[in-house]
Amino acid sequence: MEKALFLLLFFVFGCIIGSFLNVVIYRIPRGKSIKKPAFSFCPECGQKIKWYDNIPLLSYILLRGRCRHCRKKISLRYPFIEFLTGLASVGAFLKTGLSYDYIFIFGFLSVMIAITFIDIDFRIIPDEINLTGFVMGVLYAALKSDLIESIAGAAVGAGFLWGIAYLYLRLRGIEVLGMVDVKMMAFVGAYTGWFGALFTIFVGSFLGAVVGILGAYISKSEEKGKFEIPFGPFLSFASVIYIFFGESIKNWYLGGMM
Repeated sequence: MEKALFLLLFFVFGCIIGSFLNVVIYRIPRGKSIKKPAFSFCPECGQKIKWYDNIPLLSYILLRGRCRHCRKKISLRYPFIEFLTGLASVGAFLKTGLSYDYIFIFGFLSVMIAITFIDIDFRIIPDEINLTGFVMGVLYAALKSDLIESIAGAAVGAGFLWGIAYLYLRLRGIEVLGMVDVKMMAFVGAYTGWFGALFTIFVGSFLGAVVGILGAYISKSEEKGKFEIPFGPFLSFASVIYIFFGESIKNWYLGGMM
């Protein structure tokens, strides 16, 4: 009973953070401040949303997915992000328990959620988000006395991905990756170390390739070679897998090589 109450509290907390992530996802790529205005507003009519209409998940249900003022539909993605962040909070708690690790693991998952949806919408990953994640990763490593591994992970993650992009550009004359993905891997590597960075790149690339091929085939594009998908969501998904199962994956892989 006590554990169920904790899970509920962490879910609610995650949903509240998810509401903030909706602000981040909407405003930052549009060049808007996340501080001003200090209230949420309807993207259709611009009216200020009262606090009782801004309760995560609940308000969406009570308002039947519509703005109280203009009655325009509110995207289902807003409550979905709140729900997803709530699950991320619960997952982080189940992994770390009530400790400072929870703050950094949940922080990592939250940043990945923001990166995923921003990259889907705008094909960018804002530098301020990558920098925030990188600082968090280095600080977390310092608290665990694992700073060298963190710096090595950042260097391997960013360096390896940059090397692939550079070689592809020189050999094929095609720019397949942006620097935002390279910067993102510095952030991921700071959290996961060198092995986690490589795991994220290879698994993320594999997933991206599979989805890209299927997407090009389904779309029946005449120029299938130009079918584009954002890479950030696949890197995010792969890195989340490693955050939860990284120790087992690393032990299995390195153990199998010995």
